[in-house]
Amino acid sequence: MMVLKSLRLAPVALAVLAATAQAQSDVNSMFTFSGFGTVGVVKTNTDEADFVISGQPGGATKKWSGDVDTKLGVQVGAKFSPMFSATVQVLSKQNGDGNYKPEFEWAFAKAQFNPSLSMRVGRMGGPYFAVSDFRDVGYANTWLRPPQDVYGQVPVSHFDGADLSYQTALGSATVNLQLYGGKSTAVFEGVDVHMKSMAGFNATAELDGGFTLRLGHVQGKLTVDSTTLAGLVTLLRATPFAGVGDQLSAESKKASFTGVGLAWDQGDWLANFEYTMRRTDTYVPDTDGWYLTVGHRFGKFTPYLTVSELKQKDNNVNNVIPAGVKIPSPPAPFPIADLKAVVDKTLYDQSNQQKTVAVGLRWDAYRNIAVKAQYERITPNGPGLFTSPQPGFGSSKVSVYSLAVDFVF
Repeated sequence: MMVLKSLRLAPVALAVLAATAQAQSDVNSMFTFSGFGTVGVVKTNTDEADFVISGQPGGATKKWSGDVDTKLGVQVGAKFSPMFSATVQVLSKQNGDGNYKPEFEWAFAKAQFNPSLSMRVGRMGGPYFAVSDFRDVGYANTWLRPPQDVYGQVPVSHFDGADLSYQTALGSATVNLQLYGGKSTAVFEGVDVHMKSMAGFNATAELDGGFTLRLGHVQGKLTVDSTTLAGLVTLLRATPFAGVGDQLSAESKKASFTGVGLAWDQGDWLANFEYTMRRTDTYVPDTDGWYLTVGHRFGKFTPYLTVSELKQKDNNVNNVIPAGVKIPSPPAPFPIADLKAVVDKTLYDQSNQQKTVAVGLRWDAYRNIAVKAQYERITPNGPGLFTSPQPGFGSSKVSVYSLAVDFVF
C-alpha cells in the first residue's frame, strides 16, 4: 500500500499532455513525445532523522518510503524548421512542499544557427553538475541516484533565462562551451529560495580513450525567504550584535558554485569523479564535495562502488554574542532566552558534513527498463543532508537500503 500511495504521479495535467502529444505525433511528424520515470523505495536503520534527496521535507526512516526517488516525467518536442524548435518537459516528484504537483522542468525555444552554434530561451536545466540535464532520468545513470554529498549542495535544478552553446573540434577533442544567465526559484523543505542575476559557464571536452573533462561555474544573488531567519535577523539588528544579524541575513547575498569532473567509459569499465565548491556570503555554509564511482559491466549487470564526502569549510557567521545574553520578551518562534544559543542552533541546523560509501548493482532487465539495488553507509557530522534530526542524531553511522525500477518510453 505504501508503494501504491507513492505513485500519485499521473494527475490530469500529465495525462492530458501525454495524450495530446501522442495525437499530434500521429498526424504531424514535427512533434515527438517521450518520457521517463522511477518507482523506488528506501529505508534506513534509524528513526532519528529522515533520509531525503536534498530539499525534500520528508523521506525514509526505518519504514520503507516511496517518496524519495519515485517520479514521472514527460517531454514534448516540436521541430518547426531546420533552425527553430521547442521542448517542454513536465516532471512530478516529491518537491520542497512535500507533494507531487507537476512542474515545468523545461520549457524553452531553440535556434540552431549552424551546426556549431545554438541559442535557447526559456526554462532549462541548470548545468551545475556533470549529469545536470539527466539527473532525474534514473535510466540514464549507473547509480540508483546521484551521490548526494555532491548533488545535494544545490537543490535548484532549472533556471529561467537564456544560454548560448558552441561546439568545435580541437585536434581529436570535441569541445562544448555553454554560457548562460537568468534567475531561478526552488522550494527547500518548504522555504522559497531565489537565485537572481545568475551568470555562468559550462565547458566539456570529449577526448580519445573514452575520457570527458568538465569545468563549470555559476554565481549570482541568493535570497532565502525564511520568516524565522528574517525574524532573528531583525531581532539581532536591534541589539549591539547587529553585525551577527548582517552575516546571517540571506537577502540578495553573493553565492557561487564551481565544479570540475572527469568521466571515463571504455568497454566494460566506467569511472566518474566530480569535485564541487559552494560559496556564499550568508548563513548557508561554504562546502566542498567530491565523489568517485567505479563500475564494471558484466553483460546486463553492472556492479559499482561510490565513495564520497561533503565537507563544511565555513559557516560564514562569527557568533561573537557572549553566553548568557537574554532575549527580552522572546518573540515567536524564539522560545530560547539565550541569544547566543539561538544563533548557534540556527548554524547547527545548516551544518552540512558527511561521508558515504555506497555499493550498488544495475540490471538491464528489459529494453528501456533497469532494476537497481543500492546500499549506503553514511557517517553524518551533525545533521548532514538528513532532515528532521532528533537530539542525538549524528553519533552513529546510518545504513540506507534502496530499490528502484527506472524506465524510459
